[in-house]
Amino acid sequence: MSDTQQVPAILLLEDGTIFHGKSAGKIGTTTGEICFNTGMTGYQEIFTDPSYYGQLLVATNAHIGNYGIKRTESESYSIKIAGLICKKFTPAYNRPKADMSIQEYFEEEALVGITDVDTRAIVRHIRSKGAMNAIISSETTDLDVLKKQLTEVPPMEGLELASVVSTKEIYTFGDPHAKYKVAVFDYGIKQNILNCFAERDCYMKVFPAKTPLSEVNEWAPDGYFLSNGPGDPAPMDYAVESAKAILESDKPLFGICLGHQVLARAVGIPTYKMHNGHRGINHPVKNLINGRSEITSQNHGFGVHPDDIRKNEDKVEITHVNLNDGTIEGIRVKGKKAFSVQYHPEASPGPHDARYLFDDFIKLMES
Repeated sequence: MSDTQQVPAILLLEDGTIFHGKSAGKIGTTTGEICFNTGMTGYQEIFTDPSYYGQLLVATNAHIGNYGIKRTESESYSIKIAGLICKKFTPAYNRPKADMSIQEYFEEEALVGITDVDTRAIVRHIRSKGAMNAIISSETTDLDVLKKQLTEVPPMEGLELASVVSTKEIYTFGDPHAKYKVAVFDYGIKQNILNCFAERDCYMKVFPAKTPLSEVNEWAPDGYFLSNGPGDPAPMDYAVESAKAILESDKPLFGICLGHQVLARAVGIPTYKMHNGHRGINHPVKNLINGRSEITSQNHGFGVHPDDIRKNEDKVEITHVNLNDGTIEGIRVKGKKAFSVQYHPEASPGPHDARYLFDDFIKLMES
């Protein structure tokens, strides 16, 4: 275990709010949009979820690191959060299967964090004031220096980040002799989404975000998948155009999270920046088709405009709503084999209530 000594650290928010704590992980400075996740477990999956790219994560669970790090439990090949903010950073772990401590992991991945801060106060502040940019530093406490650096950080609204985290090369996943071929547009896909498809007899070819649909179609897939990912969907015209073309072909199409927002924009429904987003593994969602409720895993800071969907009921049917705030959690395009959800049915971490959605997509490809 690393014996790196903790040093004083500072968290400065865009509105001037300051929190003092101690260093966690690498000594340094990092910036991003601050957000919070209410999950009680699954910190490694959260760290490595590409949807968190460019964000400083506030963990609301008190102890982070207490069961160590296991390499096979990552959702991508590296840490994607920009920094960690937590109450108790716990390098000591008690888990025989773990490969290393969280401190060793953060040093290996060069991730900067801050611990021993009042995360309840931070979360209450974000809930009240909304998501905003922030800076963490354990190498300087000079506020003038930090404020200047913070002014140079672009807002999340308007940022196209999907192509930044997307694969640079086409690759395949699953059994080449599987029954179904699924073309995956990678906007920041999580490993367990691919696992869920593979478990259902799917062979996937994963394409970089900006791959032309004509190139994808050369593979002759049975269905198309629009993945989760970071950033604002508004600048993603390349993805919207591909989704429109898939809809015209009437091939099966399934979207999750950012993919849900892309599908909505493809049928003329705008998206918007949420006040503080949904991030956690206990969000209640109601399925309006069968009347059942499910507990879901979520990670998004943008949403689909409910009023605009209701104005376009001839095109789109609302299939799922969030029971906390009524936001749109799922849609189905009328007359097409296309649907999407805002949350994460693969649920890594989280409950598996919504994994039936993968089966629904399989049924569309069967038909």
